[in-house]
Amino acid sequence: MAPRGRDVHRGGTQVLSVVLVVIGVALIVRTIAAGGGPGALGILLGVLFVLAGAGRLWVARRQR
Repeated sequence: MAPRGRDVHRGGTQVLSVVLVVIGVALIVRTIAAGGGPGALGILLGVLFVLAGAGRLWVARRQR
């Protein structure tokens, strides 16, 4: 049986949310490795990416 449109959309949202979290963590790690401190732009953007991805996952799970 083929997946319905809603299931495809939900799966795509979850995949993109995980990708956002991974990109955020990579930004944080890369910034720290390059000697960036807590106020560095890479840290700020990384935290925002992680929060955006985690927030999307949280909302998606609550709507089930």
